[in-house]
Amino acid sequence: MELIKIAGVNYTYSDGTEALQDINIVIQSGEKVAVLGANGSGKSTLFQLFNGLLEPTAGDVYIKGLHAEKKNYKAIRQIVGMVFQDPDDQIFSPTVKQEIMYGLLNMGQPRQKISGIVNWALQVVGLEGYEDKNPYYLSGGEKKRVALASIIAMKPDILVLDEPTAALDPRGVDQLVDLLNKINKELNITLIFATHDVDVVPLLADYVYVLNKGKIKLSGLTAEVFSHKQAIWDNNLRLPRVAHLVELLVRDGFLSTTELPLTVGEAKRILQSKLKS
Repeated sequence: MELIKIAGVNYTYSDGTEALQDINIVIQSGEKVAVLGANGSGKSTLFQLFNGLLEPTAGDVYIKGLHAEKKNYKAIRQIVGMVFQDPDDQIFSPTVKQEIMYGLLNMGQPRQKISGIVNWALQVVGLEGYEDKNPYYLSGGEKKRVALASIIAMKPDILVLDEPTAALDPRGVDQLVDLLNKINKELNITLIFATHDVDVVPLLADYVYVLNKGKIKLSGLTAEVFSHKQAIWDNNLRLPRVAHLVELLVRDGFLSTTELPLTVGEAKRILQSKLKS
């Protein structure tokens, strides 16, 4: 099912900056999509079109068949859940429970059902028992999970995340990647995330769009996009570090392979096969 369709979209800010130019994107239900690009490439502007925070200067945005315009914004914002880069920009309630309840109350959920939904959302993100904690005193990773729980509780079809791994330590990144994959698989929520952290992309995305100066420069399955090595560099990005390591080993004659591993697991398989041969 087609959940998002971006057709010929341009966006120009009031100062004349062309943030997006002729953007065409189709995202199907259940997909995990990464939007890659350096700072200033247009990622955040694109995401604000998904739920009506911005309206395109030209072109059309459709969310689950609804044209993104004022009369449809309420319905669209129940379909698209947004998680900001900095959870402190999103969390404002004095307790975790109140934070998750806020969106549910605005949706008109009956109060007698809300407690059960809050408990379910906290269980999904692994924060059982945090109901009465003050989000201000939680770690960065825990705050990200609270922000996720507050959106998941409203059961959107689409979860949009801006730089989801920003400011997380390595363990926090691993935990968040596992959680997002679980949300996609078990809750059938379509994931769309913007990042310039290429190492996390093969772990989380099935499909990739590369943005540069407001234009889509590359798109395709994750392995296909990263196979265009020179184009990746030309768009101010890089290959995942493990792929770059294997490239160096091949260049220096220590390894012979035409495969380009994108994860540690893929690199391990290649190295084991070469050591056994």
